[in-house]
Amino acid sequence: MILGFYSGGAAPYLLSMFKLLKEDGQARRGVLHTRHGEIQTPIFMPVGTQATVKGMTPAQIDEVGAQIILGNTYHLNIRPSSELIHELGGLHQFMNWKKPILTDSGGFEVFSLAKLRKITEAGIEFRSHLDGRKLILAPENCYQIQKNLDTDIAMVLDECPPFPCGREACEAAVSRTVRWAGEFLKYATDDGYIDSGHHVFGIIQGSVYDDLRQSCGQALAEMDFPGYAVGGVSVGEPEAEMIRQVAATAPVMPKDKPRYVMGVGTPPQLLQMVALGMDMFDCVMPTRLARHASVFTPEGVLNLKNERFKHDPRPIMEADNYTCQNFSRAYLRHLVMAKELLAHTLLSIHNTHFFLALMAQARAHIEAGDYAGWSRAWMERYNAGEVS
Repeated sequence: MILGFYSGGAAPYLLSMFKLLKEDGQARRGVLHTRHGEIQTPIFMPVGTQATVKGMTPAQIDEVGAQIILGNTYHLNIRPSSELIHELGGLHQFMNWKKPILTDSGGFEVFSLAKLRKITEAGIEFRSHLDGRKLILAPENCYQIQKNLDTDIAMVLDECPPFPCGREACEAAVSRTVRWAGEFLKYATDDGYIDSGHHVFGIIQGSVYDDLRQSCGQALAEMDFPGYAVGGVSVGEPEAEMIRQVAATAPVMPKDKPRYVMGVGTPPQLLQMVALGMDMFDCVMPTRLARHASVFTPEGVLNLKNERFKHDPRPIMEADNYTCQNFSRAYLRHLVMAKELLAHTLLSIHNTHFFLALMAQARAHIEAGDYAGWSRAWMERYNAGEVS
């Protein structure tokens, strides 16, 4: 049994922060209310690690249909610091983004710095990857950092187990995750943070152990968080295992709260997870692959460095985004081969739009009641395409 959680409950108005509009099988269509606007779900969230979605201006992010973006607590606190961002009016003002922002806890980044950190019961001690300074990330300052950023959705501090992870080590990580979540929620509740319209999401951990994920989810559900996330997937495990863990976690996630899978994924993975009842996703893949000349299409991923695109007058695909409306594959390939920075921007615009448009299609098909058949056909077409 996992103990040590806070049971104060959420503010009454939060009962209506998420409204489930339609179900089609397990797939869900909903709307999440925040201080900076509504979020139609299921939704993909572009990642703005350093208060910027790489290669794109805020206006371009808005134009491709983004409803919410992510900021990275770890990186923003190290540089330029959450105090400076607070001094300058909060993260929305700092980066000139008017819509909702979710900030992660920083736990995953510290997990990825395994050689620079030490986990204790109180928190995580680590060395800055920039200058080697000794820092501590604990529930209280993790909360304070995100309060300084003034984001709409704050993620609790968690411990992300690696893959593979022994059961004993995973049990310890889950126990700390639950305890830290309770401490974070207490700070946010006692400080009036939640009452002021901010949301806090709990993170369910458990690696590949179904029973640990379910006990973690149940403990967090008793705390009555405004939303819940599946953490610790896409950390090196096989894809089938990742999908299995999301499926194993879904039954213990409250039906009336938003469900977020952190750090995923490919287009087919997103569609599979929507089918499992998940609502929110984030991944660096659209902009990262753009910087490597790769673009998404319904027939798979194309590498524009390929010689066959040198004389190709067609757009990447028929799509309603600035890149596809205005430029040929031949021109985009030229930019890539000439190492022009504009290539990063134009390909990022296309890829980010592709992910957001896919979620818009998913919402429409859930509303129409034919999500299962549509998503199956979509994935078959995508997987059968020639990735080049």
